[in-house]
Amino acid sequence: MSILIDRQRCIGCGKCSDICPGSLIKTAPDKKAVIIYPRDCWGCTACLKECPTGAISFYLGADIGGQGSCMHIEKNGCITRWIIQQPDKEPITIETDSRTANKY
Repeated sequence: MSILIDRQRCIGCGKCSDICPGSLIKTAPDKKAVIIYPRDCWGCTACLKECPTGAISFYLGADIGGQGSCMHIEKNGCITRWIIQQPDKEPITIETDSRTANKY
C-alpha cells in the first residue's frame, strides 16, 4: 500500500506532511510534497483527506484486491467524494457528509 503524489497538482501547503503519522511525506526544495519510501506507507489515508487539491492518491494494489486501482478524494463543502479509478473501467464514487461522519 502506498500513496501517489501528483506534483503538478501539489501547491506545497505542507498539510500532508504535518498530518502523516509516520513522518513519511517530506517537502522538496521546490516546496512540493514527496514520499521518499512509499513502501513504508501505513495506508491510513490521512494525507488524502487533508490535501486541499486532491494531489494525493492511494494506490490499491493487487495485494489488497485493488488490482492496480487508485483512490483519490474530492471535497465540496461538507461533502467528500472517495473516487476509485480502476484500470479500464468507469470510476466508482463513494460520498460522505462530514456533518454525519467522523473526520478521521
